[in-house]
Amino acid sequence: MNLPNYFLADLPPEAVLSPAMVTEACRTLKRNRAQYLLPRSTDDIVKILCEVAAEWLRPENKFRQIALKQTWNAGLRHGADGVMGNAVPEAGASGLGFSRETLARGLDGFFHQFTPENFHALLAQELGDARRLNRFVACGGDAPVAGVSGSGSNRAALAVGPELLVHIAAGKLPNPALMSIVLGLLTRSAQFVKCAHAAAFLPRLFAHSIYDADTKLGACLEIAEWRGGNVELEAALFAEADCVTATGSDETLAAIRLCLPVKTRFLSYGHRVSFGFVAGAVLHGSHTRQIISRAADDVVAWNQLGCLSPHVVYVQTGGEVSPEKFAELLADELERREQTEPRGELPAEHAAAIASRRGIYEVRAAHSPETTQHWCSRNSTAWTVVYEADARFQLSCLNRFIYVKGVRDLTEALQSAEMVRGQVSTVGLGVPEHKLEELATQLARWGATRVCPLGQMQNPPLTWRHDGRPALGDLVTWTDMEM
Repeated sequence: MNLPNYFLADLPPEAVLSPAMVTEACRTLKRNRAQYLLPRSTDDIVKILCEVAAEWLRPENKFRQIALKQTWNAGLRHGADGVMGNAVPEAGASGLGFSRETLARGLDGFFHQFTPENFHALLAQELGDARRLNRFVACGGDAPVAGVSGSGSNRAALAVGPELLVHIAAGKLPNPALMSIVLGLLTRSAQFVKCAHAAAFLPRLFAHSIYDADTKLGACLEIAEWRGGNVELEAALFAEADCVTATGSDETLAAIRLCLPVKTRFLSYGHRVSFGFVAGAVLHGSHTRQIISRAADDVVAWNQLGCLSPHVVYVQTGGEVSPEKFAELLADELERREQTEPRGELPAEHAAAIASRRGIYEVRAAHSPETTQHWCSRNSTAWTVVYEADARFQLSCLNRFIYVKGVRDLTEALQSAEMVRGQVSTVGLGVPEHKLEELATQLARWGATRVCPLGQMQNPPLTWRHDGRPALGDLVTWTDMEM
C-alpha cells in the first residue's frame, strides 16, 4: 500500500515517534484549523463528508479497494512503543480480523448514513439549529435581536468546538473512530486521532480519503498509532488538547483521566454490553425466518465485536417456537452465513478461548440435555450457539458466539440481566409493533440507552447518542449573547 506521507501513521517502519514530534503536530493542526477550517460553513463541511462517503460506496474507489484487498501483519508493524511504519501488504482482509464480505457490509452500513438529511437531523437534534456552528442564532421565546439570524429573541447562542480535539481510539472496530472524526469536523476542531496498536489502518484510510477530497480539511487531521501507556508521548499530546475523547476499558479510562490537565474536557466511553429480546408472538409462520435472519445479522455484523453486539438473545416462552428451537434455527442460519459472509481468521488465543468455552457446554449438554444444548461449526470456531435454561445474563467470548435463553417476558429478562444494569448499551427487539413503545419505555427506565429493531444493533443512525449522551452537544461550548 503506497500512500503519501500525510500523517504520522504514514512514516516508515524505522521512524521513532518522539514527544517533540507530537507537540509540533498538534501546533500545526491548530494553525491549520485557524486558516482552513474555522472559515468553512457547516453546509460546506457536510457536503464534503457526503462526497467522501459516496466515494467509499463505489466499488472502484481506491480507498475502498485498499481496505478490502490489503491487510496488515500486525506482528511486523511495530517494534517498541513509538515506532511507526507503513503496513506490510498481504492478500485478503483477514489481518483486520474481518473477512472481505464482513468488512464491505460494515463499511456500506456506515457510509450509507452520510446524507444531507441525516446530517441536518443530527445538527438540529444536538444544537436546535444547524446554523449555530456558523453564527449566533436567536433562542426562542424572547424578544427579537436586531441583525441576529433567526431573530425572535433578546438572547442568541453560538456553539464553538474545541481548538484541538484528541481521540483515543480502541480496538479494531473502525466505526467509532471514523464517527469521532466526522463529529470533530462538524465542530471545526483540529483533531489528533491516537489509535490502538496495529489498529490505525481504516482510520488512516478514511483520513487519506478526506485529504484526497479536500486537502485543507485533511490538513486539520492527524493519525498516529502507538501502544497505550507511553507516558512521554501521551503527556505531550494531552498538554496540547482542549478536549479528549476515549474509548476503552474502565481501567484504561481511569488511567487516562489521571493524566489529563485539570482544564481539559474528558469524554469517556467505557465497557458496555448489549442483548436481544424476542417476543413469542412474532415467532410464527414466515415471521420466524425473518426474526432468525435479523438475529443472525446482529451476530455476524463486525463479527459480534463492539458494545452494540448481542451477548444473549432472550426468547419468550409459550410461543409456537420454543427458545430451544429458536437456538437450533439460529445455528442453521449462522452456518449459511458462514458460506456467504465468513468470519475470517482469529488469533490463536481467541480461537483457543472459544474452543475452551465450547468444551464446557459439550460436557453440560451431555449430562443435562434438557437444560443445555449447543451447536457449532465443524472443524473451526467460526460460529457457536448455546441454549441454556438458566436465564442469567452470560458474557459471550464474541466472534459469533451467541447465547439463547428462554424467559417468561421482558421483566424476567431484565431481572436476569441485573448484573449488567447500568452497562447496557443496546437492546435489539423482535416484538409486535403495538408492544414496541411499552417495552422500550420499560427498557429506558431500567437503564438501556438505545432500543432498536433486531437486525440493526450494529448499525446505529447518525443521530445516535452514544451511551445516552449528546454526540455533538458534549463537544461544544456555548456562548450566549444577550441584548
